[in-house]
Amino acid sequence: MKNLKINFKAIAVVTIMLVSVTMSFAQEKKSNGKAVIKTVLNCDHCKECPTCGGKFKTEMLKITGVKMYELDDKAMTFTVYYNPKKTTLQDIKVSISKLGYDADEVKATAEGIASLDGCCKI
Repeated sequence: MKNLKINFKAIAVVTIMLVSVTMSFAQEKKSNGKAVIKTVLNCDHCKECPTCGGKFKTEMLKITGVKMYELDDKAMTFTVYYNPKKTTLQDIKVSISKLGYDADEVKATAEGIASLDGCCKI
C-alpha cells in the first residue's frame, strides 16, 4: 500500500511538470508584425519596371525576418509582414532606403537612388 502511494505522487508530479512545459511552449508562439510604410514613387510602373521592380522583389525578401510584402503603387505604401524576433521595423526601413526608396522618415540613400532606372529616381 505504501508503494502505491509513492507511485501516485510520482505520477502527479510528472503530470504537473508536463502540463507546465506544454503551457510554456504554447505561450512561445511566433508573433507576426505588420507595418504599413509610406514611400514615394516617381513613376507609374515601378512594380513592373524590369530593373527596379525585379531588384526590389528579390531584395525585399532577402531582408532578415521579412516574410512577405505588398507594394501599393497608387497609395505609395509598402505593407510588410515580418517576424519581430528576427528584425525591427527600423531595420526594414533602412533596408528599403538602401534600395532607393523612402520608408516613412528614413530617406532613400544616394547609393540606392543611383541603382534605380532614370524614370524611377527620386
